[in-house]
Amino acid sequence: MTDAAELRRRTQELLVAQPPATTGRLDFLRARFDAGLAWVHYPEGLGGLNAPRSLQAVVDAELEAAGAPGNDPRRIGIGLGMAAPTILQYGTEEQKRRFLRPLWTGEEVWCQLFSEPGAGSDLAALGTRAARVDEDGWVVDGQKVWTSSAHAARWAILIARTDPDVPKHRGITYFVCDMTDPGVEVRPLRQITGEAEFNEVFLTGVRIPDAHRLGETGDGWRVAQTTLNNERVAIGGMRLPREGGMIGPVARTWRERPELRTHDLHQRLLALWVEAEVARLTGERLRQQLVAGQPGPEGAGMKLGFARLNQQISGLEVELLGAEGLLYDDWTMRRPELVDFTGREAGYRYLRSKGNSIEGGTSEVLLNIVAERVLGLPAEPRTDKDVAWKDLAR
Repeated sequence: MTDAAELRRRTQELLVAQPPATTGRLDFLRARFDAGLAWVHYPEGLGGLNAPRSLQAVVDAELEAAGAPGNDPRRIGIGLGMAAPTILQYGTEEQKRRFLRPLWTGEEVWCQLFSEPGAGSDLAALGTRAARVDEDGWVVDGQKVWTSSAHAARWAILIARTDPDVPKHRGITYFVCDMTDPGVEVRPLRQITGEAEFNEVFLTGVRIPDAHRLGETGDGWRVAQTTLNNERVAIGGMRLPREGGMIGPVARTWRERPELRTHDLHQRLLALWVEAEVARLTGERLRQQLVAGQPGPEGAGMKLGFARLNQQISGLEVELLGAEGLLYDDWTMRRPELVDFTGREAGYRYLRSKGNSIEGGTSEVLLNIVAERVLGLPAEPRTDKDVAWKDLAR
């Protein structure tokens, strides 16, 4: 049994063998993974030691105190938060050993090819087709949209329809797609902020080996639920210090600019500050629940609150600043790998927060999940539940 003392001993051994002051960042991260100190709850040989997940904090604290480099989880958030847990649960041993190490170190960036322009919020209605062409593989044709980091990604998690003759949830299969393969075309989607962190991805005759299928053929919807549940926790349950999110810049402006204060704004800021703190602590509780297993549908509630709160706070910030809040710092077309929620001006935060209620599952879809799977309320009537996908109106 690996306990906290054993993890401290292993961490100190790593620091002696690979002193952070004289070891390259990537070499240190690779050594950390190989020592089982990347994510301690993962199996041995895959970056972990089969230790309780709660003990990860022990390792992180020792490494932070020693000034060890981190693995930049924001840049590789889709890989860490969505692809990795899905590969761990459904991947073959060969897939786990191929993908997890460069994913964790950040050597390979991942994106998620789920959303489609013709499916809207009904992800299960997707029309991208994967046709089996021989024993070795598949050919994929279709279009995905709102794909974060596709322009930087080496790999993608992809769901595609493999059987149109069965109801929509049953004819989907889950794959790993090489974004450098012929037939993959990535086009930027310029957003209201001026940036293009999202993309359209066109898939034309893309060959995917069967060895890159995750889970059984036709079982992709179940596999995708693992990804989606982890995605909502990754978006809504980010670990933040007090005033570490959008409430931070507003609170600083309030303290430093007394001439902007009014009684009404004071009351509203206080209410939002309390809500932000409640959301932060709720996220911490959600992460503690993960110690006991996979995230459940409760993550949908966390992501709902994240979106609503961000939009309310950013709106208050623009109102607090008055005409100054309407200024915009830079409309230059860029394709960033990260969303900088707190490093830009108030106008950027206000515009970017509008996407929070769409990305990672729309608020309307998440409300249904909370109602049906968390609260146990009656499900909405679904007339297409037993209809073959090919017979659905589109």
